[in-house]
Amino acid sequence: MGKLAAQFGVTRSAISQHLGVMSNAGLVDARQEGRFRYYRLNPQGMAALREALDLFWTHELEQLATTRRPTGGDHTMTAEKSVLVPLGPDETFALLTEPERLRRWQAVTARVELRAGGEYRWTIVPGHTASGTFTEVEPGKQLVFTWGWEGSDDLPPGTSTVTITLEPAEGGTSVRLVHSGLTPEQAAGHLEGWNHYAERLVAAAKGGDAGADEWAASEPTDPLAAAEASLAVCQLVLRGLREEDASAQTPCVKFTVGDLVDHLWGSLRSLGESAGATVPDSQGLTAEVRIADAAQVTLEAWRKRALEGTPKLGGSELSTSVAADILSMEFLVHAWDFAKATGQSIAADEVLSGYVLERGRSLIRPQMRDGDNFGAELEVGPDAGNLARLIAFTGREA
Repeated sequence: MGKLAAQFGVTRSAISQHLGVMSNAGLVDARQEGRFRYYRLNPQGMAALREALDLFWTHELEQLATTRRPTGGDHTMTAEKSVLVPLGPDETFALLTEPERLRRWQAVTARVELRAGGEYRWTIVPGHTASGTFTEVEPGKQLVFTWGWEGSDDLPPGTSTVTITLEPAEGGTSVRLVHSGLTPEQAAGHLEGWNHYAERLVAAAKGGDAGADEWAASEPTDPLAAAEASLAVCQLVLRGLREEDASAQTPCVKFTVGDLVDHLWGSLRSLGESAGATVPDSQGLTAEVRIADAAQVTLEAWRKRALEGTPKLGGSELSTSVAADILSMEFLVHAWDFAKATGQSIAADEVLSGYVLERGRSLIRPQMRDGDNFGAELEVGPDAGNLARLIAFTGREA
């Protein structure tokens, strides 16, 4: 013991206590010879310790990787925005947190677990999804959540914080948003975004819906972003459906509006299940809610599967790109069907329509033009827009 203690700057008593603990843990073996006590490392015990430490640090490093703040730059800046919303605090809080309300001014798709510790995932514009965790939830008063962009190296989920405070005010509710943990460049960019969506929040509060978002009309960055953009167009038309429209005839001879909603939901279910998702059926709710809920789950599942193997649909291999192309065609063409059947206009961007048309040309085979799925492509005039060309390509008369 004396020789061992001489190697350390602690007392012999402390060394004895440490050795006792290690012996009890099976890390060392001790033997007594006369007045001397000898210690030897236990190989099996040390191997078990090493395995436990490896497991511990693997888990801890994974946790650190998912919550770390990006290196480089000054992340002490904030973006702040205040706006008067012409609704009471509770109604304003609902606009900020309920998926059906969020889709009317900010998000294409939204998943929300509204509780402290609950997660959210909002596709703000096609191809750009914010996600994080709620840390404080006080209905009608305050909402605090972490913020970051999926797939971002500069601002991944969990690396900044948004605090929204609601206070009753003359004419409605004063909403103050503080977005902290940003670099100067990020603060400037996010302030531009919050200004844009604050205007749309007020518009939704006044009219129930802010309408088509011009920011969602950018050129698709990938096939799934095109599907998200097509969904945004479709959802806007679906929100215009009335209960009595269910029996209206659509350009698809075999489908009424109600039938077409069922068909579209069935397509989402099949595509979602092929990516491993369980697709909800919000029966009894509006057509927009039913399709939006199914689309959110399906699109999120395909985003996750984009880097994982090749799923199957009906026994055939199905790539993410093909699944996204099917979704884009379903959303955009059927948005036109719904609009045509109910006398609505459709806000489809020329770039998006052209993109979906080109993807459709590689998707639809001649044998599929059997009059049941698709008719023969129709001719259009030289001045026809891309949406009209897409509709004619499917065999419909625009």
